[in-house]
Amino acid sequence: MRTRMVAGNWKMNKTFEEADDLLFGIVDGLQSLKLEGMEVILCPPFPYMEMATDVAAEHPVRIGAQNVSQFSTGAYTGEISAEMLRSMDVDFVIIGHSERRKYFGETDEVLSAKVNQALLQDLSPIFCCGEQLEEREAGRHREVVQAQLEKGLFHLSDEDMKEVVIAYEPVWAIGTGVNASAAQAQEMHAMIRELVQERYGQALAQDMTILYGGSCNPANAAELFAQPDVDGGLIGGASLKADDFISIVRSL
Repeated sequence: MRTRMVAGNWKMNKTFEEADDLLFGIVDGLQSLKLEGMEVILCPPFPYMEMATDVAAEHPVRIGAQNVSQFSTGAYTGEISAEMLRSMDVDFVIIGHSERRKYFGETDEVLSAKVNQALLQDLSPIFCCGEQLEEREAGRHREVVQAQLEKGLFHLSDEDMKEVVIAYEPVWAIGTGVNASAAQAQEMHAMIRELVQERYGQALAQDMTILYGGSCNPANAAELFAQPDVDGGLIGGASLKADDFISIVRSL
């Protein structure tokens, strides 16, 4: 049975004090919710990891990183290894976010290596895929997403693939306030599940958690999450306000 999930990607936001307030605002808000069968994941910036994992040790949240190095160790100034994250009790890592692809030139080959590093350290990748606006307008959105999955994930064994969460993020909907319709989200999630099934079989595909990312907010979360192949959300801007994030979790 697939796990329902809401993951908050804070991106490069919040001072230390603001992050502290947000963490406790979220965990306090979660106390009134029944979280059976679902995961709540918080992905703060790297400097706040220890604070976040300390909070997670006493509350029903888990912690994810926003990025990880494709290298295991060595002279790679500024990089953070999967082993470092694992040593801090981090459980998840976002890999392949469209902002990493766009601004930092991360290729499919680099992302594949990052997935491998995460899995070697028992970190669950939240692997992002999605099309640009011009690709959707050209009718290439299915082709683009399929290529991202094949090059970034489909080299994995069945056992490793079971640890992966996929996040579909239409790039044209990230931070724009324009989200994909529930029907568009369902169409792409169903296609992704079909691709996983073709490669790994029905049982694994049906257990795969697939999240929607792209201007998901308290107003549209319930409709998006009601779709049969949408198992939750990778939340950006709305994860920076405790009340909004809690409202989205409540919609799951």
